[in-house]
Amino acid sequence: MKGQRTELRRQLRQARRALTPLQQRKASQQLLRQLVQHPLYRRSKHIAFYLANDGEIDPTLLLRHAQRMGKHCYLPVLSRWPANRMHFQRLLPNQRWVSNRFGIAEPVHDQRLQVRPWRLDLILLPLVGFDRQGNRLGMGGGFYDRLLAFRQRRQHWQGPRLLGLAHDCQQVDQLPIAPWDIPLDGIVSDQQVILLSAGRC
Repeated sequence: MKGQRTELRRQLRQARRALTPLQQRKASQQLLRQLVQHPLYRRSKHIAFYLANDGEIDPTLLLRHAQRMGKHCYLPVLSRWPANRMHFQRLLPNQRWVSNRFGIAEPVHDQRLQVRPWRLDLILLPLVGFDRQGNRLGMGGGFYDRLLAFRQRRQHWQGPRLLGLAHDCQQVDQLPIAPWDIPLDGIVSDQQVILLSAGRC
């Protein structure tokens, strides 16, 4: 299965990186239109975003909208130790930035602004591939799966809601899944909104 996931990851990363800057801008605009009126987004007060990298669909327009609406917005920051962990940190109005070890911008670390993931209403996750069953293929680092592992230990469902964001070309019929994979509550692409069930979204 590992080899299958590795090859699938390579193909899907290549597909999203092949999108032109114009296609990326249009996808970002369409993502905004898909989510801005959705009840799940509208009722969420604390939302985690990400900064797009490696051809990922860009949620920056949605992030700016959320800030204008007075929502509390968060971004992932990598832990210094252990190195395979990350946290969500609230964005400040005059945010200072650093580059993490992958060359991706992130807020300057401030533990006072970091929040436990279960205190968020909505987490918007990047992904490499997805299927209609809510399975997500990430970049392979396992950062989100480790951060959200608490969801597998719950007997009764609670938040946050997990929405994967993607270009439509990243959809596959069925992903090979691993035991540690955290399923999504839905996927939003530039072309469609897939919500798994009324009970989860």
